[in-house]
Amino acid sequence: MISKEELLECSVANFTAFGSKRFTMDELAQNLGISKKTIYKYYSSKEDLVVASVELLVENFNANVNTIIQNHQDPMVCIIEIYKTGFEHLKHFKPSFVFGLKKYYPKANKVFDGFRNTIVNTTIYGLLEKAQQTGIIIKTVDLDLFCELYFHRFEEIAFKNNKLFDIYSNDELLNHFVIYNLKGIS
Repeated sequence: MISKEELLECSVANFTAFGSKRFTMDELAQNLGISKKTIYKYYSSKEDLVVASVELLVENFNANVNTIIQNHQDPMVCIIEIYKTGFEHLKHFKPSFVFGLKKYYPKANKVFDGFRNTIVNTTIYGLLEKAQQTGIIIKTVDLDLFCELYFHRFEEIAFKNNKLFDIYSNDELLNHFVIYNLKGIS
């Protein structure tokens, strides 16, 4: 019998690769060699499974963020490493996964939006504030405006604009989305 964790990990891998709407419960059951009834033993609906999948992605990414912050004293390095890790994860996502949450799975989208807002408005903002207090960032920079302009919903821009993750390397995207902007306020 498959465990709930194995089911969830397979769901995450397939939802991010094919889109949560496009990848069906029948396909999931077939991939795992189980019946759909087994899936519904653990999750009452596909939306519940998509929510759990997004929660697992968020939990894993937050663990990475905490490790980054613990391992680096420089707040600017932390921001760069956080986004470098984020770009690595997003490179493996199909745009339909991110856009499908909003359109088809409002509960999962709420989890994802909450995560995005916390990362930008709490984690990144806190690191920018620390950098500003220590003189790394120019004192007159409005950190709220900076976050709004450069860090909110960058993945939608990258996915919407001709699949930038397919066209450019992670290093190029990291430089243009994050590093050059941080240099501009340093």
